[in-house]
Amino acid sequence: MTDENAMHSHFMKMALDLAEKGRGFTSPNPMVGAVAVKDGKVVGSGWHKKAGLAHAEVNAIDDAKESARGAALYVTLEPCNHTGQTPPCTKKILDAGIAKVIVAANDPNPGVRGGGNEFLRSKGIEVVTGILKDESETLNEVFNKNILTGRPFVLVKCAATLDGRIATRTGDAGWISNEASHKYVHQLRHSLDGIMVGANTVKNDDPSLTTRLEAIKGKDPARIILDANLTISANAKVLHHKSEAPTILVCGKDAPGNKRKQFADMGAEIIECPTFEGRIDLEILMERLSDFKITGLLIEGGSQVIGSALRAGIVDKFMIFYAPKILGADDGIPVCAGKGPDFMNQALKLSRISTRRFGDDIMIAGYL
Repeated sequence: MTDENAMHSHFMKMALDLAEKGRGFTSPNPMVGAVAVKDGKVVGSGWHKKAGLAHAEVNAIDDAKESARGAALYVTLEPCNHTGQTPPCTKKILDAGIAKVIVAANDPNPGVRGGGNEFLRSKGIEVVTGILKDESETLNEVFNKNILTGRPFVLVKCAATLDGRIATRTGDAGWISNEASHKYVHQLRHSLDGIMVGANTVKNDDPSLTTRLEAIKGKDPARIILDANLTISANAKVLHHKSEAPTILVCGKDAPGNKRKQFADMGAEIIECPTFEGRIDLEILMERLSDFKITGLLIEGGSQVIGSALRAGIVDKFMIFYAPKILGADDGIPVCAGKGPDFMNQALKLSRISTRRFGDDIMIAGYL
């Protein structure tokens, strides 16, 4: 690595760390960070804090003030060259007298990709691209999937014993994983727009499906319940809290009309979706969730839902927390339920595997 590349990577890493501060707050926009550098020193920094507010480049330039003139601007995503909720960042860059722009990743939107970079080049500004590109694209994997397909990025998360069970034969699933793992899961909830479970999970566990964080006031995801015949109790916690996020009940065409009205009167959103063998068609549901601006979806179970999601091919990332516990029997509830493949070579394979420890728990994650 050349000295120049090392310098670019150093300052871009700072910009990526700033971008991370926007996690959970910028949807449907990407997370973006920016650093203004002059004479080898940071003179301004900023990140995109919330959709509708100023972009990272604007915040970094405003922070730099007059020092922005002649500075290099490191930004984790190509500066926008169009007017949306805010003016184009390219104009701000030109007006501030920025001399050079270093970009991690191009805008993934096919309609605007490359336009910001080329506009700046046409105005005489040097533009360098591809610095920590992979890191930037991973940071915004939810945004990238959604902007390219119109469908949500889907993450499956579960906790299991070492012998692969998410609950005992009685359905008891409480506290398989530890407190550190639970805290991380709440960060996942905060970072994604929706959380989805099946009706049995609501009946057995009666979860709130909200976000509880210690350091900040987290964002609740929309609660999406798969319930083809609307069989959950009207007393379920998902129907009774003051969260600003909606509760969405997904049912089939044969769901009773009186139940639809009852839950709608309680404030729930009702989505009717085709069913197959009594279960919601998840492929079609993914398309319909765009109406609710769900760019990222966390699936937390249970085993029927996880198995159905994997077989439907809607899952982008799989994450499992293994706890150092063994049920020692074959009558507990498995991670996935339903019919599996006949041969091992038909098993789904994960790539880009990562591992992380949370106390005694071990998290394994990978992409499908």
